[in-house]
Order: sequence, then C-alpha cells, then structure tokens
Amino acid sequence: MSAQLIFDRVPLGALVRYADGSPRPPERHRKKLSAWENRNSSGRLIAKRAPAVVGSTTLPASITLHKGDFGSGGVIVLRVHQTFSVNSDLTFTVVERPAIGSVLVLDRAGAGGELVHLAESREAAQTWLKSHGYPHAVLHEVTADEAAIGADGGRAAA
Repeated sequence: MSAQLIFDRVPLGALVRYADGSPRPPERHRKKLSAWENRNSSGRLIAKRAPAVVGSTTLPASITLHKGDFGSGGVIVLRVHQTFSVNSDLTFTVVERPAIGSVLVLDRAGAGGELVHLAESREAAQTWLKSHGYPHAVLHEVTADEAAIGADGGRAAA
C-alpha cells in the first residue's frame, strides 16, 4: 500500500509498518543497520496533513507516525515521530486498526487534529485527559464504519 492510500483510507490510530524491500544488514554493520531501520519500521498513525502552499512552493500531503516514547519513571522526555510525504517510495502495511469503541484523544478539533492518545473507552480517555495538559483536546469514538474504511488493504483502489 502506498503512503497516498494510507493518507486516503486508513483511520488515525492505526498501527502501520513501512519498508523499502531491502534485506536487513548484519548486526556488525551498525551504520547500515541504522539507515535500514530508518526505512523499515512501524508506528501509530497520529496525523494527516493536507497539501499546503507556502509562497511559490507546494508541499505535498503527509502522514506522521508515532514511533515511540523515551523516558523513565512514567515521565516521557522524548517522543519520536516520523513524517512521510504521500510521494514516498516506501511500502506501507496496516498491521492493526483501532478497535471499534476505542476513543481517539485529538489535541484539537478539525482536520488538523493530531492523535495524542488512544484509549480503550471514553471513561479511560477522560481519566487520561485529567492527568495530561491538552486544554483543547477532543474525544472521538471509533465507529464500525470508520474501522472498516480501507479494510481491504487498498487492493480495490490499487
């Protein structure tokens, strides 16, 4: 599946894997392995950005994946996100979709909202929101229709 299909058909909160199709280098080639891992990994889809025009330049639409949090003792000191243009040459695969009834906590309303937490229920989302500082956050419950969008893996559109 292409990045464009991820942008068009996959809901926020989905777990997405991406790869360039090259074989994994041996562990002893640390720099090659690091470069390979940058193009072959996975993350949760947290944002979709529409194309934008800045001056005379047009920026293509993009998707952003949350790859992980680093910290200790319950304190996150570093969040790792990776953004891909819809023109990316990588191959994307949906590993997991958000469950029906789960709740997306978005940092703001509207199409530019970014997923900051995926909760099992509305009560869990509200509990999480009380302990985290997102004053403009909105909750969005995943419906059966949303979970089914693009569930064919993009084969019908490819």
